Formats: sequence, C-alpha cells, structure tokens
Amino acid sequence: MLLFLHMETHKTYTVEEALKKMERYCSYQERCHKEVTQKLYTMRMIPEVIDHIVVKLMQDNFLNEERYAKAFVSGKFRIKKWGKQRLTRELKQKEIGKTLIAEALQTISDQDYLNTFHALAEKKAETIREKNPMKKKKKLADYLFYRGWESHLVYDKVNELF
Repeated sequence: MLLFLHMETHKTYTVEEALKKMERYCSYQERCHKEVTQKLYTMRMIPEVIDHIVVKLMQDNFLNEERYAKAFVSGKFRIKKWGKQRLTRELKQKEIGKTLIAEALQTISDQDYLNTFHALAEKKAETIREKNPMKKKKKLADYLFYRGWESHLVYDKVNELF
C-alpha cells in the first residue's frame, strides 16, 4: 500500500494581490481591524505588510471601526435581539474601543430597546413548557441573560410574567 504525504501548498500573495483581496473582503460586509488582521495572517503576510494594508484600507475607507460597530450593533439587535451587555461583550472581543461601543449603542432608541425586550421575553415565556414556577422563571431569566439583557429588566419582567 502506498502512502502519499500531502504537502501543504499555500498560495503566496504580493502586497498588491493581498490588498485587492482585502478590498473585496471589506466590500462584501463591514469588517473590523481584528478580522482583517487575522485574515492577513492566515494569508501568511508579514506584520509590516499587514500594517501597510490595514492603513491603506482605512485611508480608502474600506475599513472603518465606527461604521463597523454601528452596523454590528444594528444587525445583532434587529436580527438576533441581543441586549446591550451582549453587544458590548462581543464588540470588546473584536477589540473595538469603549468610545465607539458607546456611540454604536446610542444608535438604538430607548423605546425600540424596551419594546424589543418585552416582545422577546413574552414570546419566549409562551414557549416554556415547565410546570414548576421557579424553574420557569429560571429558564426565562437564563435565556434573557444569555442574549445580554440587563439584570434589572430581566428580573422585573420574569416577576411580572410568572
């Protein structure tokens, strides 16, 4: 029996090719610096080139952390119904600064935030098939905490519903 060793062959990129690839990557959807940097590392680019490409992407407005943070908050809030704590945690993991996170969270109106929270909590409460009221409360609270909603909202709502 013959064994073939699979040799890893990685495409090498010139700086221009890598820049074009990153421009397409950033055009497809908003990206943060960390995502772009990680992608360039996987393309085996050296740190000096990575820095050069990131700066060029920023200058040409392909990469913009403020725009990214606002798009991220808007999308995850609307689609996944995440609360501010989860949004903040996720953006911190992407190394977005506190000021930009605060600005992005300001884009959610207080009314939308509370309406979304109440609708989400009520919808989830209807689906919990648990007889024990304490377990029912815990399931709803855990669900809302996982989604990043603030504890005072969660406890008030759980007590209101059960």
